[in-house]
Amino acid sequence: MGNSDLDAAIHDQRPWNAGKNVGPKRPLRPRDIWAIRFYLDEHNRLRDRALFDLAIDSKLRGCDLVKIRIGDLVSGGTLRNRATVIQQKTGKPVRFEIMAEARKSLCAWLDRRVGSIRDFVFPSRIDYLGHLSTRQYARLVYEWVSTVGLDQREFGTHSMRRTKSSLIYKATGNLHAVQILLGHTNIENTVRYLGVDIDDALTLSERTEI
Repeated sequence: MGNSDLDAAIHDQRPWNAGKNVGPKRPLRPRDIWAIRFYLDEHNRLRDRALFDLAIDSKLRGCDLVKIRIGDLVSGGTLRNRATVIQQKTGKPVRFEIMAEARKSLCAWLDRRVGSIRDFVFPSRIDYLGHLSTRQYARLVYEWVSTVGLDQREFGTHSMRRTKSSLIYKATGNLHAVQILLGHTNIENTVRYLGVDIDDALTLSERTEI
């Protein structure tokens, strides 16, 4: 049962989002990416390095990333150059590239992981036939950013999804290409997702001296 706005006690309750960063999560910068890669390599964390690299390249939501199967990435015993995944949110396919760093880390992990094409690339620690949970993926992201000195409150799983798309937009200004890569059905969603209006406005303002 809800409380009345006229009750004095209701005004003493602390808002659920007080002190929390609930806005869009920041993308990683190139130096952050390499710092995390160095940390994971130094500690010989093959799975996490492959997961991190694939998250950056695929630009997938966490729920889609953790459900990738070996057969989605491998064909005829060889890692694909490009892969296609059906998005859980939209039910539509999205393609992504697998670049050199991701190929190297994925090959190292899959050699250790073994399994058939029907198996998940990143299995659950509890149920080996299941996949890594999105909650555990989020915990890993928080750990990665914290170990390289970043504020984990400003980053999340969507930081992985936004990182490469933000870099592509800044390098090319091609919003439609980013829309396709993210699998957005509406370009307005891409504009809001990247916050490009705000970034572009600030860039123009910084270039204007009075």
